[in-house]
Formats: sequence, C-alpha cells, structure tokens
Amino acid sequence: MLQLHNVHKTFNANSVNEKHALNGLNLHLNAGDFATVIGGNGAGKSTMLNAISGVWPIDQGQILIDGENVTKLPEYKRATYLGRVFQDPMLGTATNMEIQENLALALRRGKRRTLRWRITHQERDQYRELLKTLDLGLENRLTSKVGLLSGGQRQALTLLMATLTRPKLLLLDEHTAALDPKTAAKVLEISDRIIAENQLTALMVTHNMRDAIKHGNRLIMLKDGQIILDISGEEKKNLTVENLLAKFAIVAGEELANDRMLLS
Repeated sequence: MLQLHNVHKTFNANSVNEKHALNGLNLHLNAGDFATVIGGNGAGKSTMLNAISGVWPIDQGQILIDGENVTKLPEYKRATYLGRVFQDPMLGTATNMEIQENLALALRRGKRRTLRWRITHQERDQYRELLKTLDLGLENRLTSKVGLLSGGQRQALTLLMATLTRPKLLLLDEHTAALDPKTAAKVLEISDRIIAENQLTALMVTHNMRDAIKHGNRLIMLKDGQIILDISGEEKKNLTVENLLAKFAIVAGEELANDRMLLS
C-alpha cells in the first residue's frame, strides 16, 4: 500500500543550516499494516509524513501509494489517497462551521462540487450513527460549532472525517500529544477501532514508547532520516520499553538521550 524508495530530503542546502532530514529512506507497508513510528527530535518522523503527503517535493527517490507513483503529484492531488490527523486539535476541522458541515465537507472531498450544496436528511442520519460510535455524545450536537468542542472531541471528530471515505493510507502525526493522558487514551482507543473496522493502512508517529509498543502490528524507529529498527509479529507483542531501549543502543551504538521520549 505504501512504498518509499531511497527517499532523500535536505533543507537549507549549501548553507550553515543545512539539514539532511531523510537519508535514503526505504519503507514498505502492506495493506492493513498499522505501523507506529518513533524517534527523537530531528529523526525525520514528521518529515517522512510530509514527504508522503506532498507538502514539499523530495530531492531524490520514489513514493508509491497502492502501486501508483505519486512522487510528482502536488499535495492537493494526493489528498484523494490520504487521511491525516495532526498534533494540533485546531487543525483538520473548520472551527466556525457546524459538526454536520465539517462531516459533509469530508464526505465530499475529492468529489465534483456544484453551487447547490446542502446536507440531506439521509446524510444527517448517517452522521448521527457515525458519531454514536465515538461515545462522546456528539450525535446530539450536529448543529454545534466545532470551535465549542474540547480538544479530545475535536481529535475524535477529525479522525472520523479523515477516514470517512476510507483513504488508502491514514497518517496520524502525534495526534494525541496535545491531549491529557485520559483523553489521549480515549482517542487512541477510537483510532484502533476505526483502523481495525475499516481495515485501513496506517502510520502513527508518536514520542511515547509505550503507545508505540501497545498499538499497531509494526514498530518503526527512525534516526538521522533512516529506519534503524523495524519490529513486528511476536517480537513486537513481547516488546517492552526496556527491550526497545536496549535494541536502540545496539543498532545506534549509543544510548537514547531524548527527554521527551524517556519521560513519556
């Protein structure tokens, strides 16, 4: 479902601020894979998601989604393949629009639009049933402005919007980092269920090692723009934070020294 072949990206080339963010990155995800991505600051996690999304062009390499070469496609054309949830709950939704209007926008994404735009009774019934699955009481607030929702409610709604049309690939970019622990756990639970029920292929970036171990069927660790660990199957099921730190030390030749990951 996703193939990255020898992907390179350098920022501020030929300057004192030159940064090689991705260094020959190679990654292959099968359909239905749910891979968690972990690594320290500057490891290339968000840069990888931005490369997949087409936020900016890569310097070298190829990106394929479901067998289609999207390397040269602009961001708006790749949107038909992708769903994405960002770290900031304020992104991904239109604050001044109603919940039902946000869902309608998501449902119509990539489709031909006309000046006649309305939400049908059938759509409202569909939205209520979908919102019930979140177990947050939003099914009774279809006409509420999204700006009135809590951060957790907005992230849950954004998840629903990002997966409404079953994207080829779901990108979760530290989507629980700005939430309190209890709310983050609820959003992760919803993420697991939506991914499983829709049999989606997903990449979830996180700084939390426990979350990376607990969720998904693969764990990928990045360092200096390259994959240094790719753990799946029984090895991932039996993985602990201590094991992960030990594996990092072996392949990286140094101990992990990232406060945000260690404190998480």
